[in-house]
Amino acid sequence: MSARPPGHVRPGRTPAPDPARRWRRLSALAALLLAALAVVAVALNAGAGTKRRSNSGQATEAASTQTRASHPASPSTATNRPGPRITGVGKFNLALSEPSPSSIATGQSAAGQPVRALPTVVRYPVLSPRVSGLRFPLVVFSQGFDEPAEAYAGLLNAWARAGYVVASPTYPLTDPSSPGGVNESDIVNHPADLRFVISALQAGAGDPHSRLYGVLNPREVAVVGQSDGGDVSLAVAANSCCQDNAVKAAMILSGAELSAFGGTYYSPQASGVPLLVVQGSDDTINLPGCSVQLYDQAPPPKYYLAMSGAQHLPPYIEPGPTRRGIELATIAFLNSFLKHRPAALVRARSHLPVGETLTSGSAAPGPTGQACPGAP
Repeated sequence: MSARPPGHVRPGRTPAPDPARRWRRLSALAALLLAALAVVAVALNAGAGTKRRSNSGQATEAASTQTRASHPASPSTATNRPGPRITGVGKFNLALSEPSPSSIATGQSAAGQPVRALPTVVRYPVLSPRVSGLRFPLVVFSQGFDEPAEAYAGLLNAWARAGYVVASPTYPLTDPSSPGGVNESDIVNHPADLRFVISALQAGAGDPHSRLYGVLNPREVAVVGQSDGGDVSLAVAANSCCQDNAVKAAMILSGAELSAFGGTYYSPQASGVPLLVVQGSDDTINLPGCSVQLYDQAPPPKYYLAMSGAQHLPPYIEPGPTRRGIELATIAFLNSFLKHRPAALVRARSHLPVGETLTSGSAAPGPTGQACPGAP
């Protein structure tokens, strides 16, 4: 067999590579591999900063929440996760006017029909610029007798910062600014006032011309009130006389059942709304027995926040450890039943200040058999 001439290639075979050319190819592949390894090393070093556990844990949490905040979250998840998306509290006024029978009218409409004016302050979470599309549950607060709603601004702001739209109507004839003076008997009209405010705010959530449009979630509503405002909130949440089915949770701050409303509390048609009752042991205006009575009669789910040594009004309007405990418990309750995060109440129990206890038994940890003036 004769030798193949130089450069001859048998059909179907690849010629043997030139050694110099092969070396150049290997060098190029090695350079590409080194570059890829460098990119991976940089990425791993960047990730290590967020995964490394610091001594205090604070730096780790701050870094992770900053990262989450840089990417807008979907409404379904963002409202259930704390973070820096909320940067402050905004506020605006609504001039609500409720059509009213002349017997309880406090003004006249443009058409000459009697109305009840219900000026309402609305607080809402202010979001960071890169976050949008979030809708927040509604909390409607009812003031105590002869106390302006703004006296409770500390609590109202805390709820708004926690991710809630907070509305505080001023009721006719029981606010200290009432032109003719206060008249506590007007409380019998307040459940209807409260229901009107709720429906007006829900309507605003669906009105493109309203400031509530795209901000308020009208399906998640809680009522909360202090003293007489607590009586009104309880009636709208759990009394057959005045129940509003829109209410999904209620917080009663030193309040009571009131026979003047009529109806029946916790009837089959007016029961099952989650309830948080808050009461001070040294309250001489709304006796602890009033809160014990309404709590013991209520079906679960229910919770009782007892404040040792606390009086009637100061815990709710004065800054300090007691009010911080109230903020913690009320926000945890709202998160549990409006944002559907049941573990929030479990965590809150272990962080309350000394003198405050949160329980959920069948009976309240307070005096039994104490008469409650005005209760059924």
